[in-house]
Amino acid sequence: MKLYAITIKPQSAFGTPLKGDTIFGHFCWQAANHSDILNGGLDRWIDRYPEEPFAVFSSAWPCLEENDQTLYAIKRPDLPMAMLFPATGAEDGLTRLTERKDNKKKKWLLIDQSLTINLYGDRLLDDTALLARYHQHASAPTPRQLDQATQFIVVDRRSHNSINRLTQTTGEGFAPFTHENFWPLPGSKFTIFCLLDHEATDLERVLQAFDQIGAFGYGRDASSGLGRFSVSGGTELPLPAAPKANACLTLGPSVPEIGLYQQTFFSPFTRFGKHGDRLVLTRNPFKAPIVMADEGAVLIPKSTDTFNKPYLGRAITGISLAEPRTVAQGYTPYLPCHLEDS
Repeated sequence: MKLYAITIKPQSAFGTPLKGDTIFGHFCWQAANHSDILNGGLDRWIDRYPEEPFAVFSSAWPCLEENDQTLYAIKRPDLPMAMLFPATGAEDGLTRLTERKDNKKKKWLLIDQSLTINLYGDRLLDDTALLARYHQHASAPTPRQLDQATQFIVVDRRSHNSINRLTQTTGEGFAPFTHENFWPLPGSKFTIFCLLDHEATDLERVLQAFDQIGAFGYGRDASSGLGRFSVSGGTELPLPAAPKANACLTLGPSVPEIGLYQQTFFSPFTRFGKHGDRLVLTRNPFKAPIVMADEGAVLIPKSTDTFNKPYLGRAITGISLAEPRTVAQGYTPYLPCHLEDS
């Protein structure tokens, strides 16, 4: 498989986070509706998917341009704080507490196009530092309101309630619920890392599929204008390599294989899936929940054979009553890295 970086530019807010498994679902619907995207059609590759994935997508990560160099801000590894931030030896309790609070805010890890990782350097940044670098190297002056932004992605929570369209009231029960919308920084770019099997498709056709997804909308409330983006292009990258690697840092949600890892560090993420496209109109459009390891997981394999593949995880099947052939992406691209002995 070959590795590509697909760059998108958000044009609206998003109702659904740009996570790898959902991106894979949107791509599969494009392949189902346009038979020329995958050689031989989608059914052929879905049948082989549990043993051999034809495409593996990461989540979307902020992309920065600095001095003719492209940098990616990925999630900080889900490692214990003591492993990421060695003790400084400060004797004062207040100083140690302040350092710990500052370190907790550093949720971004900056990497370049070589995709090499230095977990113990100065590449762990908080939102303030990341935005400062973005503004410093922006190709055009940013408006005043953007200079006051504090985050790359702002979460907007809004309350809603179901309305009875016959009475135009909420009915007997008042049951408000909250939707989260995600607002990327205007003008920002995000990168999705993609592993492709060239027997199945190529970068040009994948970019065409992404153009369609961005034009019609991604995720929840796409019909209301959310989830719009444009595609800036795709670049082939070398597969990441680390001669002394002993751990894998995941770039998207995954379901790790059983028995292959001696130790794992991750945040659990539950996917309450729902069908899209025409299957959303079936009597049961909901999928079975899937508990996944969220992006940023660090998995320590028992054998170095794990590093022979550019992805890890497994396919998830048997999650839908509406369409038994439905699969979910439990695979994810990963970056090999070296953890020092604690």
